[in-house]
Amino acid sequence: MPIETTPNIWMNGEMVPWEDAKIHVLTHTLHYGTGVFEGIRAYETEQGPAIFRLTEHIERLYNSAKILGMPMPFDVATIVQACKDVVADSGLDACYLRPIAYYGFGEMGLATGACTTDIAIAAWPWGAYLGDDAVSKGVRMKISSWTRHDHNIMPPAAKTTGNYANSTLAKMEALNAGYDEAIMLNGAGLVSECSGENLFCAKGDVVITPPSSSGALPGITQDTVMRLAADLGINIEIGDLARSDLYIADEIFVVGTAAEVSAVNSVDDRTVPCPGPATTALAAAYADLVRGRNDKYRAWNELAG
Repeated sequence: MPIETTPNIWMNGEMVPWEDAKIHVLTHTLHYGTGVFEGIRAYETEQGPAIFRLTEHIERLYNSAKILGMPMPFDVATIVQACKDVVADSGLDACYLRPIAYYGFGEMGLATGACTTDIAIAAWPWGAYLGDDAVSKGVRMKISSWTRHDHNIMPPAAKTTGNYANSTLAKMEALNAGYDEAIMLNGAGLVSECSGENLFCAKGDVVITPPSSSGALPGITQDTVMRLAADLGINIEIGDLARSDLYIADEIFVVGTAAEVSAVNSVDDRTVPCPGPATTALAAAYADLVRGRNDKYRAWNELAG
């Protein structure tokens, strides 16, 4: 998806013109994948642009850095405010926000002890990640031949740049085969997550989402949807899923900051009823929530500026 530029990018405490926001070719993270990042959305609300669950996203960024052993040069509050400043500076009513922390230029080699950490934050317009009709018509899924990370190989609970080579391989395999998205299994053959979304599978009156022990990233959108489901009387449980569970599901949907709530219409060419009642209800509730139309969770809509 092409990026539409905005005026400035925040880099290490300063607003830098978009075209000048550059790094050296020998930046450590470029070579070794040792960065951590977040994907966050700001939505248009009656009060102005509001960044959804911003603080929770930045707290996860810092947890990812802690897992990686990466020292952070600013505190959480500073980066939260910087994100608000970037959105306000962009002039956009709604946008996608990308904070990233990375080891910069100055040291090379696998050891990171002598490296300094740089932080950048950019914002730009971004539409529906899986398509404008992903809720109503659903997306085609393929079980990937690529296995999701094991906890003792790469930490899946950390949103690290290096981890996403695994996701990119799965995503491109699916796209090249004519599908919209990939579903990844873990080393035990159980469902973990998609290349960039958490998955929910309904059978009867229960909706199941895989646990973090499966290798799935603990999703902020996943948590949001589970809370909304409780409010709507939809029974969601955390539990293991086999690929065969997906083939006979009553409905499947995937969630993520980029994908929001998207329906699934097939898995490995097995048709899934779409859109299902839980998907439809949760997609509508989520759309209202992120746009500030749910007073119960008003604190999650953090105004820019």
